[in-house]
Amino acid sequence: MVQGFIAPLSQTTDIFKDDIFKGKVLFCTGGGSGICKQMTESIMRHGADAVIAGRKLERLQQSADELSKATGRTCIAAQTDVRQPEQVRAAVAKAIEKFGRIDFVICGAAGNFLAPISGMSENAFRTVLEIDTLGTYNTVKATIDHLRKSKGAYIHVSATLHYTGTPMQAHVSAAKAGVDALSQVIAVEEGPWGVRSNVIAPGPIEGTEGMDRLGPKRPDGSRDMDRYSAHIPLGRQGSVVDCASAAVYLFSGAASWVTGSVLIVDGGAQHFHGSSFPYPASVLDPESVKNMIKSRIVAVCFFF
Repeated sequence: MVQGFIAPLSQTTDIFKDDIFKGKVLFCTGGGSGICKQMTESIMRHGADAVIAGRKLERLQQSADELSKATGRTCIAAQTDVRQPEQVRAAVAKAIEKFGRIDFVICGAAGNFLAPISGMSENAFRTVLEIDTLGTYNTVKATIDHLRKSKGAYIHVSATLHYTGTPMQAHVSAAKAGVDALSQVIAVEEGPWGVRSNVIAPGPIEGTEGMDRLGPKRPDGSRDMDRYSAHIPLGRQGSVVDCASAAVYLFSGAASWVTGSVLIVDGGAQHFHGSSFPYPASVLDPESVKNMIKSRIVAVCFFF
């Protein structure tokens, strides 16, 4: 078998100065696990303190303790349902009470599951939009005055699913398209105030809860990552570190003239169009492919 190039994986501390975010404060929704946790860790390793917000307090507190220990900085947990504006405002108030400022915001709370439109309830569709799109809006509303004061920046964690028609992902495709649009409006409205807004759109990221639950499976239940890797020009699965490197760049002075942009972090995978599930079998007979995923085709997976 011919082996192509495999992209190296670099840590942000090998590239950026350790203290570029000294005195800065990050507010991150969905920061208790996965991509957003690694983004938070990397930003803290460059001098920032952080507040991570999410629904599950026990997991959040454990993550906050781990992040503080790993970086030597301070991370606190704020239990929050981003669908509830008053809870987001309370989490932001906690951040201000502790640190006195917010410089960076990552809107990363998300929900997803696999279901065709024909098999999805209105409530299920609405729930994902409320978490992803409305949750992003609520987070921006609660933090915008503080970012105006600090001349700060937003990063919105999106996806590449809505760039083409992706079976079983109508809900998250619609939600993330809304997130992308919000970021563009924020960039235009808030740029004159000194606030930047950008999107990071990850491709398939190995080791995340999303890929573990939603990624393709072999008949024996093991993850079929080779199917993805074979169609990634840069030769490997994505890592949470890849996404964190993008976040450090976008919050750094190197991106001071970058706003309203979408940074796709997928090794070039988006340029290979097609579904990870057999087509058209996956839409004509969804039950026939349920052995390729870990849980039932309508099982819900929330990541915040």
